Amino acid sequence: MTFFTLAAIALMIADHRFHALEAVRLSLSAVAQPVQQVATMPGEALGRIGDYFASQQRLLRENQELKAKVLEQSAAAQEARLLKAEQEHLLAMTSGKSRYAENGTIAEVLYAARNPFTRKIVVDKGLTNSIQAGMPVIDGSGVVGQVTSVGTFSSEVTLVTEKDQSVPVMVVRNGLRAVAVGSGKDGSIDIPFMPVSADVQNGDVFVTSGIDGTYPPGLVVAEVTSVQKNAAYVFAKISAKPMAGVDNHRYVMVLPLSASSIARPESKPDEQPRKGAKDRARPRRQ
Repeated sequence: MTFFTLAAIALMIADHRFHALEAVRLSLSAVAQPVQQVATMPGEALGRIGDYFASQQRLLRENQELKAKVLEQSAAAQEARLLKAEQEHLLAMTSGKSRYAENGTIAEVLYAARNPFTRKIVVDKGLTNSIQAGMPVIDGSGVVGQVTSVGTFSSEVTLVTEKDQSVPVMVVRNGLRAVAVGSGKDGSIDIPFMPVSADVQNGDVFVTSGIDGTYPPGLVVAEVTSVQKNAAYVFAKISAKPMAGVDNHRYVMVLPLSASSIARPESKPDEQPRKGAKDRARPRRQ
């Protein structure tokens, strides 16, 4: 032990003073490098797996946040589109005319209605979230439908393509007003009672006109896909496709009802005229 101790001390002194073991150190490092890599591989693999799952969770969370932001900004973006069209037509915009609601409620689509003959979805917001029947429902692209049944914790939304659903609309290009009615088949929308002479073309976009007091103005509804005009008929046959993802979106936004759509108390009937007044109004006999 004394011999090896003295030899080790001599080697350290020689290496420190004269760098005599530089070549030996380089050779040993070249031989030990693969061994070190093999030894560190399990730790690096575990670290990469942990980073992968952490990245997945972060991406999913960021994706959900971005979807929420898109839905929050979709209302303002669609309103801006209508405002631009109205400016082009030199229409004055006043605060009393704009009834667009900005404070919507984001809801998650739970499932589609079990009735195969109706196009409805169920969302996870109900009376506890101040949801009311008649509220319009949109996504990041346009109108999805309207709340038709409200429960305590969920609500039923009838899609805009359902046969009984009608939405007052207008053409963005020229301001022509019409009514969009769900066809109840193949997910399309019909525009009935449009004269043959109406200026409607393929590719025209219909937005809500807001004259019904239920849907705020400027929400994108549908795009014209087919216009058939026959001089033998009074009305043209116009078909459109909904701009919203009525079948493939997970999150939607429920907009509150505008003030004009809230029922107002009926005025009291006029009081009966007094007897003296009736007598005075009664014609005298000759």
